Amino acid sequence: MKITRPTLLLDKSRCIGNLEKMLQKAENNKIGLRPHFKTHQSHEVGRWFRERGVKKIATSSLRMAEHFAKDGWDDITVAFPANILEIDLINSLSENIKLNLLIQSLECLNFLSDNLKNQVNGLIKIDLGYGRTGLLSDDFDGTDELIKKMNRSSNIKFSGFLGHAGQSYDARGIEQISEVHKEACSKMQQVFDHYRDEYPDISISMGDTPTCSTMDSFGCATEIRPGNFIFYDLVQEQIGSCSIEQIAVAVACPVVALHPERNEIIIYGGGVHFSKDVYNHTKFGKCYGLVVKDSDNGWSEPVEKVFLQKISQEHGVVSCTDEFMEQCTIGDVLKILPVHSCMTADLLKRMLTTEGEKIEMMGN
Repeated sequence: MKITRPTLLLDKSRCIGNLEKMLQKAENNKIGLRPHFKTHQSHEVGRWFRERGVKKIATSSLRMAEHFAKDGWDDITVAFPANILEIDLINSLSENIKLNLLIQSLECLNFLSDNLKNQVNGLIKIDLGYGRTGLLSDDFDGTDELIKKMNRSSNIKFSGFLGHAGQSYDARGIEQISEVHKEACSKMQQVFDHYRDEYPDISISMGDTPTCSTMDSFGCATEIRPGNFIFYDLVQEQIGSCSIEQIAVAVACPVVALHPERNEIIIYGGGVHFSKDVYNHTKFGKCYGLVVKDSDNGWSEPVEKVFLQKISQEHGVVSCTDEFMEQCTIGDVLKILPVHSCMTADLLKRMLTTEGEKIEMMGN
């Protein structure tokens, strides 16, 4: 397996392990798993879900929904506010699949009502405390107005509520994750209790990787919708969602220059490969990735005191120990755990499994 440029490596066994653990979590709670496919964006990885009984998915865009519809997925939630400028794509997709759209304003709803050619399911976005977008959980006037309008529409079927507690990404440790989860469940329960008598069978879609990975119950949710869990990353490990051993991707980067006088290694791997996402490591401070020990085609634990400390567009600067520098030569390939696997995968567009299989992603 020859690496000549920054390459996303995927450990399939870790990936499958993460998938099966989340499936078991959903089964234990007798709720559905609707995984968010924005992390891997791959038909091949998507089929690993299908082989294990997953039938419904979420995407972050209509274009991504189109990508997965081509591989046979026919129940797709676009977990992003409906973009009315893509009405042609909405009509094209809804002709062939069960398309679930996120609606949170009358302006959007009115446009869809006037321009849809096929039926879609309407999900109302609820702000579960993240503060990004969505209706407040006690805004029953707003939700009532949207539901009534959907019920009068010939092509929009009110199907439930959707929320995302993105503030869980700011949590550190189980206790803080639990507090976020309690708040999110409480807000969604408030909505569900208000409508449960009139709409007892509606969908209640919740879930993010930190809460879905660590919590044991999900209140009134009928489905959970995590995405990053399939790969995990350093931020998730810092949050407490996973262990280092569960991180299923690493970026292989060629060494192009050595500076032993300042204990720095220059790699071919920068912001256009890792993204500019950064986190504060408890020992190193600003960190863009951790170098891991090579293990045949895979990797094992991080190398002590060796990390990606700076990046520019194509360059990466690895800070290292004297011992690591002595072992390193130009032309070597370092394997680095990413801070944010979703962004890293989106930038690199293809993966190479540790077994040597090439996996294409959306955009290739």
